[in-house]
Amino acid sequence: MPRYHMCRKDREITDPAEMTQILSQGKFATVALCRGDEPYLVALNYGFDPGRNCLYFHCAGKGLKLDFIRANPQACALVVDDRGYVQTECDHHYRSVVAWGEMNVVDDLADKRNAIDVMQRQLEEDPKVVREKMPVNDDALLKVVILSLSIRELTAKKNT
Repeated sequence: MPRYHMCRKDREITDPAEMTQILSQGKFATVALCRGDEPYLVALNYGFDPGRNCLYFHCAGKGLKLDFIRANPQACALVVDDRGYVQTECDHHYRSVVAWGEMNVVDDLADKRNAIDVMQRQLEEDPKVVREKMPVNDDALLKVVILSLSIRELTAKKNT
């Protein structure tokens, strides 16, 4: 699908390190899916794995997200670093990244274990506490559904 050029080139982020920083610091992403002519948008916690160039999500074993992904695995996710509205200037400061790619269900137990680790490190101040409370064994991994958005393309912009 052809992409439009960014209208405000002065706001475009082209530095991969800055995009990685935004993705690494975020806590949730809005994920856009489509089935036929029906759109679906959902906000999800995530973990970014720069080594595998993907975003991981967890979800229930059945439901609308999985129905949409089975119908069309193409997806995009938006992560926003909201720096706040600027009063009396009618302006908003932010950085944002859109990740385009393919969403898949992760089946391999080692890959699921890695995804859980990535999400815990991203979302928890002290992942060790959660790991001790809720140890992840093979039985638990078999029950949890992990989604992976394999990133094909990133676009980003800022107003700071």
